[in-house]
Amino acid sequence: MDIKWIEELSLNNWPSLSTLLYDGWILRFADGYTKRANSINPLHYSTCDLNTKIEHCESLYSVHQLQPTFKITPFVQPLDLDHVLEQKGYSLVDLTSVQTLNLHHIIEPLLNSVIIEDQMSTEWIENYCRLNRVIDKHKDIMERMLSNIKTKKGFVSLYFEDQVIACGLGVIEREYIGLYDIVTDAHFRNRGFGEQMILNLLKWGRENGATHSYLAVVAHNEPALRLYSKLGYSEVYKYWYRVKNAVSC
Repeated sequence: MDIKWIEELSLNNWPSLSTLLYDGWILRFADGYTKRANSINPLHYSTCDLNTKIEHCESLYSVHQLQPTFKITPFVQPLDLDHVLEQKGYSLVDLTSVQTLNLHHIIEPLLNSVIIEDQMSTEWIENYCRLNRVIDKHKDIMERMLSNIKTKKGFVSLYFEDQVIACGLGVIEREYIGLYDIVTDAHFRNRGFGEQMILNLLKWGRENGATHSYLAVVAHNEPALRLYSKLGYSEVYKYWYRVKNAVSC
């Protein structure tokens, strides 16, 4: 598969609330919840004057009280966009590793105290927001975003002693299951629970037609990088954001 597809899958499966297409660029808006859903994705051709185009994007995001944010991947158009934005004072933040895994290589999970639902439940939402400390303002936005996913979904929860201590989301499209928002209770980390939950989710993905998996992990998240490496994921490319008036990472 052309790895550029992974960007398309990510756009589809972590949807924004509103999208504008502008001369080959994809502008996403979701009331400020996550950079991924509130960024400019310059994936396709660009024919307009670049400076004029950037200024127009800045105006649109400012009107919606959002920091102008560009997602910079190896596929950006034009190719020198990252350099141009750097010269304009945009800071580089959230260097991220995109990784893939062939599901033929996954091992069977040892724990099966896992529930995977194909619809978002109130219980899943409450547990996810509790574990990931999502504020009330963003809870409604997240529910609306996840309701917009049009492909097969798996909302996973792992139970230990009758309480949910880990949860996340898997989305299947084009024989790939993408992992999103995998989170484990801080009091139960480094005990293998996250690994077991992911193995159950990948098994579910394979049973529902997925042959590969992909995910994105922030490059400084060492525990997550170690876990995904243990599971067999390997990096295929990196991306980062260029944000106006932000502190560099």
